[in-house]
Amino acid sequence: MQYDESSIELIRETLFVTLRIAVPLLLSGMLIGLLISLIQSITSIQDQTLTFVPKIVGVILVAILLLPWIVGSILVFTAEMLQLF
Repeated sequence: MQYDESSIELIRETLFVTLRIAVPLLLSGMLIGLLISLIQSITSIQDQTLTFVPKIVGVILVAILLLPWIVGSILVFTAEMLQLF
């Protein structure tokens, strides 16, 4: 059925846009966590809460830097989806 194919395409495109937006934020948090863990192991500091603040600050900075691209991606996706209806 045509309805099933368009629904699958809509869901696929939604997941793709979501993944494309989330990956830079998740990667920045992961890389910052890895760097802080490396520093902790080198200096023998074993404080578990030390990684939270740099991760939060890093992800927020990446989100602010990528905000125009994120909004543009969402607007393009929304315009494409509205054209379908």
